[in-house]
Amino acid sequence: MTMANAAEDEASGKLTVERIYADPSLTGPAPRSVKLSPDGKRVTFLKGKEDEQERLDLWEYNLADKQSRMLVDSADLMPGEENLSDEEKARRERMRLFAKGIISYYWGDDGETLLFPLGGDIFVYDLTKDADEATKQLTKTDAYETDVKLSPDGKSVSFIRDQDIFIVDIESGKERQLTFDGEGAIKNGMAEFVAQEEMSRLTGYWWSPNSKKMAYLKVDESPVNIEKRYEINAEDFEVFEQRYPSTGTNNVLIKLGVLDLESGKTTWVDTKTQETAEEKDIYIPRVKWLRDSRRLSYQWQSRDQQTLKLMFADVETGKSNVILTEKSDTWINLTKDLYFLKRHNAFVWSSERSGYRHLYLYDLKGNLINQLTSGDWVVDKLYGVDEDKGLVYFDANKETPLEQHLYSVPMNGLGEIKKITQQAGVHTASFAKNMELFVDYFSSVKQPPQVSLRKADGSLVTWLEKNELNEDHPYFEYYQKAAKPEFGTIEAEDGQAMYYRLYKPTNMEKGKQYPVIVDVYGGPHAQRVTNTWGARNTYWHHMMADRGFVVFSLDNRGSWNRGKKFEDPIYRKLGDVEVKDQVKGVEFLKSLPFVDPERIGMFGWSYGGYMTIMSMFKEPDVFKAGVSVAPVTDWYLYDTHYTERYLGHPTTNKAGYEQSNVFPYLDGLKGDLMIIHGMADDNVLFTNSTKLFKALQDANKPFDMMNYPGSKHSIWGQKTRTHVFNTITDYFEEHLK
Repeated sequence: MTMANAAEDEASGKLTVERIYADPSLTGPAPRSVKLSPDGKRVTFLKGKEDEQERLDLWEYNLADKQSRMLVDSADLMPGEENLSDEEKARRERMRLFAKGIISYYWGDDGETLLFPLGGDIFVYDLTKDADEATKQLTKTDAYETDVKLSPDGKSVSFIRDQDIFIVDIESGKERQLTFDGEGAIKNGMAEFVAQEEMSRLTGYWWSPNSKKMAYLKVDESPVNIEKRYEINAEDFEVFEQRYPSTGTNNVLIKLGVLDLESGKTTWVDTKTQETAEEKDIYIPRVKWLRDSRRLSYQWQSRDQQTLKLMFADVETGKSNVILTEKSDTWINLTKDLYFLKRHNAFVWSSERSGYRHLYLYDLKGNLINQLTSGDWVVDKLYGVDEDKGLVYFDANKETPLEQHLYSVPMNGLGEIKKITQQAGVHTASFAKNMELFVDYFSSVKQPPQVSLRKADGSLVTWLEKNELNEDHPYFEYYQKAAKPEFGTIEAEDGQAMYYRLYKPTNMEKGKQYPVIVDVYGGPHAQRVTNTWGARNTYWHHMMADRGFVVFSLDNRGSWNRGKKFEDPIYRKLGDVEVKDQVKGVEFLKSLPFVDPERIGMFGWSYGGYMTIMSMFKEPDVFKAGVSVAPVTDWYLYDTHYTERYLGHPTTNKAGYEQSNVFPYLDGLKGDLMIIHGMADDNVLFTNSTKLFKALQDANKPFDMMNYPGSKHSIWGQKTRTHVFNTITDYFEEHLK
């Protein structure tokens, strides 16, 4: 699509890529990071500026006067662009966080103090003071402070600086260094690469509930291979020597310690188990204090990820006990579902041992008290327990895999599961500490994200952002004309139901056949087909349907939120059943009278990019054009924790690795293929694409490419994203129309 066409379309009220990525956001005013104050009197949130949606400010909604107001304007404290450290850039990429300004904040237990980092320094906001005196800067250094936390007693702030842990007293501003050997390969209190990227653990230290001790991980990266990674920018390039644990190679060495803040002494936890005589080659994906501050729980995971142990350590002696063990013949999915009760010697835990993720109540010795949930459906998240009412709160897809709702179940295991949220769609919650109120984030294909404050029974307290799709909404005019999705199921080879979403072209003509774009992810730990607003690329789907394309997405076997039987078929061989399932989807499409069977293309990003290439190579008569963004092409280039989870260790599954790489199937390519990659990608390394470029050139296979200088895996930025999706749009217009 040329710029002239884009201008024409915009003038005629049609949706364009330029508008999708312009301000104000088409999604409407969607507050982020909504939290309830500990005293339940305020709701705080981050909100983008109307003329710069990615620059966030700190706001509050006061329940007493029912008014919203800005507390901190990020531009006042830091006008202009923030100069991020390399560590912070990488950390934000791991978090998939692409905002500016105030990107995170924390409540003090007193309900009067808010803490937030900005520009590498730390600020506190005192709600008891006048607005012009409320903000206090705690640090002002050239170093970049990361992973900022408030102590449970609200008196101190902790952070990482130069690979060591520090604390600063809020009242006096006095700073204290807690660890002293962080340099080179040694990192204290920091999450190693695979913890950040693959385990959703972005920290490496934890305050005790009584604020007197701190648990932390000491990471020694010296065993990990140093990989030279080139970040190619527009006018220069940088060579990073990154310790990257590619599959089959050494991981970091990791030690768990407990630091006594009064004495400064660290007690090291004995993490040896029956499986390992030494403390090497293990993962510690989770750490959490018990409420007595005398015991520390941690999760011990074997390298093959088929054993997970919940361990309790005595923080005075460092001695550990196994409380419970999970085993799997394939792999164990990590969760954050561990909740210690306040008044009972018990905890709630989730497990997939039945084939579906469900909740269990244990005593502190590891004896099962009750199984709380069961059935052929998946618990997605445990929120907490109201011990006064004896209710456990969680969200799940109990009615349909397309939706997510909040439920409660009695702790005693005797009562019925109660559905709390009612509107059809996807709900996620954020509870107050006393479990009496929650913030409900809700959206559906008919409703942009809404945020409301509700009582624990689901009754409405107030709207925080109704975001009604009316004449004033930025997407209203487009939505009136947009294609509406249709959902359905297709049977996989083994009889399991796979869910799809289908957009028909707007203004279809009877008897006419249309080209298809299959928008795919297809990999583990992702679900693309849900009844939610703005699911991946929704606005672009609407735009392409308006341009006369059928747009189709299918969650194949191996994808998330359907239980282990649905996930496990990909074990030890990737790009096999996933491609077969997508072909099943195409067979369904070909049965539709308005689909042109000769004009079917595929588009995907990351694992979806890998799927696009595998589908083009393996099924060249099915897929005639493809756009692959940031693809894995060689699983030997990817990291230990992700790759070995699904393919095992390369020494025990060499054939599986070879068959999962794209290169054995390269001769099959017949159609038009474009490969897109960020030239500073530190997740799926750019080498994945350059290796394929060379192989395709050696095989004399024509292909197209578009590479983005300075861009990481997400290829983010308003101008860059606009160019990416115009490039993808143009490619399908040219090769499928």
